[in-house]
Amino acid sequence: MEIIVQKIVIYAAPILFGLTFHEYAHGLMADRLGDPTPRNMGRLTLNPVVHLDPIGTMVFFVTQAFGWARPISINPGNLNSPRRDLMWIALAGPLANFLLALFCALLYHLFRAGSAVMGEWLLLPCQKMAVAGVVVNLSLGLINLIPIPPLDGGRILAGILPERPAGYLAKIDSYGTILLLILVLSDSLSLFLWPLLSGLTSFLLYGVISF
Repeated sequence: MEIIVQKIVIYAAPILFGLTFHEYAHGLMADRLGDPTPRNMGRLTLNPVVHLDPIGTMVFFVTQAFGWARPISINPGNLNSPRRDLMWIALAGPLANFLLALFCALLYHLFRAGSAVMGEWLLLPCQKMAVAGVVVNLSLGLINLIPIPPLDGGRILAGILPERPAGYLAKIDSYGTILLLILVLSDSLSLFLWPLLSGLTSFLLYGVISF
């Protein structure tokens, strides 16, 4: 029980900030591209309460790899070039998580260097939280790049493809969640995710490439 409580404490902040920063990035990009909908709905904030979905957050605490927040609402009619702009809005979320993973890796190295002066016992919890931040944000970024709608990867692919194939992709939007659920429950997602997650985490934290 004590181990579970420790894990919840260590992962709480990384998960909350990872999910929040992801949705904030979507909203900020939409706002910059001409759609004020996220701003009007109060979503241009880093307050986790505004963005978090209770079930999606709970799932992330259990799996430590997969979860979701409340999606940002976008009005394509406000965008100058909807297909292109929607692609950039979708890409903003994973990119934000990758940047946050880099930041957490930098914090880890700073805490590790500081532990030699201040004592490992003092900064060890901070190191563990920084490692959790790397893992959580890499997971969020990688999963959301899977080219299945309604994931960000599906939106990005729709912006890259010609209009007709993109239209076919949009038609499976309602089935994408079911397909993703099948991938998660069958553990097929781990076959793709784990090698990349493990390799990138090792590189950021220890300078070792391991796939």
